[in-house]
Amino acid sequence: MAAGVHHIEIWVVDLDSARHSWGWLLVALGWSVDQEWSMGISWRCGEVYIVVTRPPAISGREHDRRLPGLNHIALHGGSTADIDRIVGQASAHGWNALYGDRYPYAGGPDHYAAYLENEAGFKVEVVASTPRSG
Repeated sequence: MAAGVHHIEIWVVDLDSARHSWGWLLVALGWSVDQEWSMGISWRCGEVYIVVTRPPAISGREHDRRLPGLNHIALHGGSTADIDRIVGQASAHGWNALYGDRYPYAGGPDHYAAYLENEAGFKVEVVASTPRSG
């Protein structure tokens, strides 16, 4: 049996804003646009893909990661220098850094990562592949 993630689908209210923020982040992390259609877009990295869509069946007007359900996704971010570059560019692309007072070790002394939240409230953890202790 195959193991691992096949895809992740994220429903959004503002597709244009999501294209901007998610598109920048995923491309910066090495993902590439896989498909585009009027109600969505997907990016692929190897066999895994992420879909961002504005489906007709959406029932809410906002996302709240603090409600029961998915809080965030964690993505591989490359080296610690790559993580620092992402953090330095994030605000120009619709992402705000979280836990800035504890960056880059908000997840613990051996976990080099950035925690980002976009304007719609979606949170992404970008994790370094070569952690270093501070």
